[in-house]
Amino acid sequence: MDDELMMREAADEKLINDAFQRLLDNYLASRHRKKVDIITKAFNFARQAHKGVRRLSGEPYIMHPITVAQIACEEVGLGSTSICAALLHDVVEDTDYTTEDIENIFGPKIAQIVDGLTKISGGIFGEQASAQAENFKKLLLTMSDDIRVILIKICDRLHNMRTLQSQPANKQYKIAGETLYIYAPLANRLGLYKIKSELENLSFQYEHPEEYNNIKLKLASTEESRHELFAQFTAPIEEALKQMGIKYEIKERVKTPYSIWNKMQHKHVTFEEIYDILAVRIIFTPDKREEEVNECFNIYVAISKIYKSHPDRLRDWLNHPKANGYQALHVTLMSRQGRWIEVQIRSNRMDEIAEQGFAAHWKYKEGEESEYTEDESELNDWLRTIKEILDDPQPDAMDFLDAIKLNLFASEIFVFTPKGEIKTMPTGCTALDFAFSIHTFLGSHCIGAKVNHKLVPLSHKLQSGDQVEILTSKSQHVQPSWINFVSTAKAKAKIQAILRRNCRELQKQGEEMFSEFLKKNNIENMLSAADKLTELHEVRNREEFFQAIADKTILLGEKDLDELQGKNGKSGWRKLVPFLGRGKQKKTTKKQQELFVVPEKFNRKKPIYITDDNIGQYKFKHCCHPIPGDDILGFIDGKHQIEIHKRDCPVATKLKAGFGNRILDAKWNMHKKLFFDATIRLQGIDRVGMLLDLSRVISMQMNVNIHKLTIASEEGVFDGTIELRVHDREDVKEIIGQLKSVEGLQDVSQIM
Repeated sequence: MDDELMMREAADEKLINDAFQRLLDNYLASRHRKKVDIITKAFNFARQAHKGVRRLSGEPYIMHPITVAQIACEEVGLGSTSICAALLHDVVEDTDYTTEDIENIFGPKIAQIVDGLTKISGGIFGEQASAQAENFKKLLLTMSDDIRVILIKICDRLHNMRTLQSQPANKQYKIAGETLYIYAPLANRLGLYKIKSELENLSFQYEHPEEYNNIKLKLASTEESRHELFAQFTAPIEEALKQMGIKYEIKERVKTPYSIWNKMQHKHVTFEEIYDILAVRIIFTPDKREEEVNECFNIYVAISKIYKSHPDRLRDWLNHPKANGYQALHVTLMSRQGRWIEVQIRSNRMDEIAEQGFAAHWKYKEGEESEYTEDESELNDWLRTIKEILDDPQPDAMDFLDAIKLNLFASEIFVFTPKGEIKTMPTGCTALDFAFSIHTFLGSHCIGAKVNHKLVPLSHKLQSGDQVEILTSKSQHVQPSWINFVSTAKAKAKIQAILRRNCRELQKQGEEMFSEFLKKNNIENMLSAADKLTELHEVRNREEFFQAIADKTILLGEKDLDELQGKNGKSGWRKLVPFLGRGKQKKTTKKQQELFVVPEKFNRKKPIYITDDNIGQYKFKHCCHPIPGDDILGFIDGKHQIEIHKRDCPVATKLKAGFGNRILDAKWNMHKKLFFDATIRLQGIDRVGMLLDLSRVISMQMNVNIHKLTIASEEGVFDGTIELRVHDREDVKEIIGQLKSVEGLQDVSQIM
């Protein structure tokens, strides 16, 4: 036994030493100053601190910090300060060492980054407060002082995603959902395109394993035809580039499984109907840096002589780079095979920035105060906006995450001030967004704007190139309706903060009115009574309930008294089976069931199984209408009852990112006894007998009940929906497959 232990220890020792040596080799091959001593010191310190600890996968724990440091060095291009912080990032969280210890040994800068990466510990947050959102808030606060905090966190997340198979399913959904909601857009915003794509694909693989494998198989089976198309398309381009004397490289870029699936979902198309799976990338080496933009346009002119270009698909990111530093010229050309193919033209420097993001051109001065070069003004603006969101305390975890998301996802337009200064704004922003982006006072007193010298309302959407002048009035004040037409994080955060200040007074007034009502009717325990009536009136929370009383949208009366005195029957809501219908095949009746309440010592790692008999014990929310066969998860709500959502439901995505500890793995165990609603959309060429053929396929061939049919025909083209009663997702697939054989039917898809 001792020999076995010694052998295992020797194998671990070799594994650790080899991994660290690889890290050093990568670092020494980089352009950074060679501070090997401090990296070795950080490695030895972390190794000692994590001694004897293993990850769930069974490997020594120290392998995780080494790999995170490896990703930071090799894939993001960071230097010694970041590598040390990556090696030490779990020491304070998982061992007895403190941030002060790190500061004494490694200095204030490394300690500050490690502190930013350390989760807030202890049970100081209630479930409602979402420790997950609080930890993310802390991360962003430190990040606005030093961007390396978020870069290392992204490296940490990438390694966690690469080793996610060792986690239980509920943890996988939580981590994958959080990654897709927060970390992939963050990586994208920082220009880490390769990492963003890998994070998306890994999340997709764990949340929808079946769809992921199907797309992988289809990509593999169409690989040969793609290579052939690429070779035929690029041959004349290569000839033209050689004649121009350009040093170049042409790459084949294939859409990722996640982006293919995303397009299939949003456009309701099949894999075979996606035409932009293949794109071509031309990467050239210019003789001089200042010639690279002209060279991109020269290449564009040359290749548009070979192939016709799409007039609306020219994207110039050269003169107006994206906020994450991305530069390239995108053009879409018609190939001789009759397919549109996107061509991305960029220099080798632009390509490096596209793959590695800002990290590719940040010049860290290790050990000094300067963190990154001054020309990253776009990044500084973005960090300033995040700081403003953080300065305004958000009462709700989801509001906070939404505010950050708005800022991460936005693609840009360019707008001019009256003096001709250029401002980058998100696509879809309004005149009011622009006002708030300049100053809070300007936004809160805005009455309209002049866009290109024409008067427009606050809600007017801006276009790239617009010149905008904001009009204000001191008598104007923030209106609740404004929140509906602003789209930037900054404007939303400011409007909500002002409205909240106004609401507090109303809430106080409503609370006093409610207290009077309870006293008059001899009812005690005000908070419990308020919670009961909050649910009865279907408002979001107690504060909204008090506010509604104050502004007279809720008038307290007999119904409320009956609820509080228990005259409405048994307390607690009863619920019927979700979307349950009747089909002509089987008669299904179902008794009302009490909703299942999660006990205190409930094993959250085990999956819950939804059966024909217990389905009524769960809440099926209207946001996504899951039916048997869908990939689903459970969520323990504030009343300790379980909601069922599709894993890709937008609401579930937020819940995974904000309240991951309440996510459960849920599986179907149904036996085609019950019926559920499904809606199918049809489009096609109208003809005599079309309706008859459709109903024949559904009712006679498939033996399925049509619940509702809506079809409109105009100039020989029809568009409609059919609502059906089905057992599960398989039924839907089979019906769609059969309908595709109907003559004249062009498009059949399920409405989610």
